[in-house]
Amino acid sequence: MRKQYTLSEEDYKFLLNACKPVPYMVIGGVLPRSPQENANDAWEALGNKLGFDYMTVKPYGSNPKEFTAEERVVDNA
Repeated sequence: MRKQYTLSEEDYKFLLNACKPVPYMVIGGVLPRSPQENANDAWEALGNKLGFDYMTVKPYGSNPKEFTAEERVVDNA
């Protein structure tokens, strides 16, 4: 079931910070993680914290802190 969520200021800053580009120098051909990879990890962490499936997030309204997502199903079997 879809549910509406609103991020706290702290969680919103956490997400925005994860999306920032990472300055780097390529040494030995190893690139750092991309901002997209970091953002995906941040959404996953927020989903675990708030109880939603991070792969189902959709914007809701004009407030960037609001979104809808499927509630995470916890299998206690």
